[in-house]
Amino acid sequence: MSQPATASPRLARADGSPVRVLVVDDEANLTELLAMALRYEGWEVRTADNGTAAVRAARDFAPDAVVLDIMLPDMDGLSVLRRMREHDEGIPVLFLTAKDAVEDRVAGLTAGGDDYVTKPFSLEEVVARVRALMRRTAVTADEGRPVLAVGDLTLDEDSHEVTRGGVEIALTATEFELLRYLMRNPRRVLSKAQILDRVWNYDFGGQANVVELYISYLRKKIDAGREPMIHTMRGAGYVLKPAETTEPTG
Repeated sequence: MSQPATASPRLARADGSPVRVLVVDDEANLTELLAMALRYEGWEVRTADNGTAAVRAARDFAPDAVVLDIMLPDMDGLSVLRRMREHDEGIPVLFLTAKDAVEDRVAGLTAGGDDYVTKPFSLEEVVARVRALMRRTAVTADEGRPVLAVGDLTLDEDSHEVTRGGVEIALTATEFELLRYLMRNPRRVLSKAQILDRVWNYDFGGQANVVELYISYLRKKIDAGREPMIHTMRGAGYVLKPAETTEPTG
């Protein structure tokens, strides 16, 4: 296994903080190599050597992606994934396994895994696949420009250009600010009060209809004719998350 190159642009969370990756494997040497390679990308890494510790770490650490061995001493990786998804249903997972049988791939992906790497593998391959997973979900690519990306939706904070699936979307200034707030907090439920305070800069006081109105405007422009990204959580608020589309795994 060789040290990965760093030619690719740095990935960071939408707020600019380092990406968080949880590595789970009971082989200490392999875990250390993976952690080193991922930290070399500028990411924050936490490790676990069994399923119980992995589930606990996922809750405490709130990782943006998980590299998960499918064979662990106390429980299998599929069970670990199911328990992680109970806490964070959208967390992207890359499975590691020594097996190369088709049924193992199917089992892992059916259980909700996003990608699959068979041992032995190169560190470059793992890093590249983790980057791909996060690009498909909710992590920003920092290439010297403040561009937010969630799934196939992008927002350039400098030029105010917004695209989905490569198609440009025209937004008013208020629609842009609302979308920017949602995209800075992907997969997080935001209440009407929070949205009013951050987008309109005044306290919640009977103006919830303003939020509802602008959410409907955004949906017509962002979600019309596509898999929806903006969701209403009844009694709680709104959440933006990547569309639930199936992508081929290579």
